[in-house]
Amino acid sequence: MAVHAHPDDESSKGAATTARYAAEGVDVLVVSCTGGERGDVLNPSYGPPEGGLEVIRAVREQEMAAAAAALGVRQHWLGFVDSGLPEGDPLPPLPEGCFALVPLEEASAPLVELVREFRPHVMTTYDPSGGYPHPDHIMCHRVSAEAYAAAGDPERYVGRGDPWTPLKLYYNHGFSMRRMRAVHEAILEAGRESPFGEWIESRQAAEIPEREVTTRIECSDYFDQRDAALRAHATQIDPDGFFFAVPRAVEVAQWSTEEYELADSRVPTDLPEDDLFAGIRETV
Repeated sequence: MAVHAHPDDESSKGAATTARYAAEGVDVLVVSCTGGERGDVLNPSYGPPEGGLEVIRAVREQEMAAAAAALGVRQHWLGFVDSGLPEGDPLPPLPEGCFALVPLEEASAPLVELVREFRPHVMTTYDPSGGYPHPDHIMCHRVSAEAYAAAGDPERYVGRGDPWTPLKLYYNHGFSMRRMRAVHEAILEAGRESPFGEWIESRQAAEIPEREVTTRIECSDYFDQRDAALRAHATQIDPDGFFFAVPRAVEVAQWSTEEYELADSRVPTDLPEDDLFAGIRETV
């Protein structure tokens, strides 16, 4: 079970991993906490859609269906409303009723119920920072951690299904500085312009700490499916933009894995890992 804040996050974070496991016969469920209703249109070739949040939600539902098909996974909406990314100094208040303002137990209850219904052995989500400070990403971490901790407890979330205890919880590491630097330097050595120069400098200036990587999943055979899923999110992903600026041969040669941090394991496992199900295959 891969829990994400918005539609398109599942395609930019761990997509090749989910495609690989789905191809190997694992039942993979992507959970989208919100409908992405307040996301800006980031593709300059996509005209601004007319209408309000309902129109954007419908567009992004169609995009999500196409992305899930590209990855070969199932997908479920939790049904919360996108909080948007507040900007300004001071930051404006979040919109009333948005995901990030829902009380934790209320926001976690449908995910707990889904965990008990789907019965995943492994859950993936974001680290406590959200990966970046979007309120929905931070809230996604909170509800995922709560569901992981509480779904197996019969005393909690009574009436939300029979208890089920997931065995491992991982945090995605989609854009680690180590990966950015390695690919950046390889592109420069190939005599091409790197898309990562300014980003690396800005990340360094912000002193964003690197989190521990415990698990690397070999998944370069599934980069094409990842790219197809990204392109499915036409409102968000510029097909001539950042996500496709790295030559595929450079990416495969320099960084053919996707990375994770093992946040919790209820089964014995040895680090580092090359399989999200390490320890589970031997136990279950």
